[in-house]
Amino acid sequence: MFTGIVSDLGEVIDIHEKTEGLRRLTIACGYDPDSIAIGASIACSGICLTVVGRGRTGNRASFAVDAAAETLRVTTAGTWQRGAKLNLERALRLGDELGGHMVSGHVDGIAGLVGRDDFVDSAALTFCVPAALARFIAPKGSVALDGVSLTVNAVDGDTFSVLIVPHTLKVTTLGVLQPGARVNLEVDQMARYAARLLEATRFGGSS
Repeated sequence: MFTGIVSDLGEVIDIHEKTEGLRRLTIACGYDPDSIAIGASIACSGICLTVVGRGRTGNRASFAVDAAAETLRVTTAGTWQRGAKLNLERALRLGDELGGHMVSGHVDGIAGLVGRDDFVDSAALTFCVPAALARFIAPKGSVALDGVSLTVNAVDGDTFSVLIVPHTLKVTTLGVLQPGARVNLEVDQMARYAARLLEATRFGGSS
């Protein structure tokens, strides 16, 4: 589990096609490699990936993860190239502060940035989402975009907007997004469970 609070900005420094449908990514980071356990989970721009290697590449700390065919198909990982910047978050530990909201790292779909309004010290971003996911997004609810926990400001059909504060603009990839960009979207788990419960009740599944 994660919280959607980004703790580092990583960079893809190597991509290796291991087998058909399995891609190994090496990601430079600011973490101490000795503190990263093989088999640990790290959210990479919202995607929960398992560490399969760690160490240093040149003078930079790095870790390696494998992305399978399904991950490459349904997330933005399939488009990552060398030099791509990624929002990183290590898995939540017991006793850690829950500063954002509960995030699983299981991407629901891809949202497209359709509008950006920049202000003196913040920015309002408007995204379009697949119709099947729009019903899970509500004003004042939570979403994770490329692994960043955000509060929804407004919803209009299959579009919604979020306000990005100065700190988030500075320390995440959201600060450089321009219309046309695509991001990984994870809807609020509580909204998903509530919708499923409503469906079960409607069709008699609760009896």
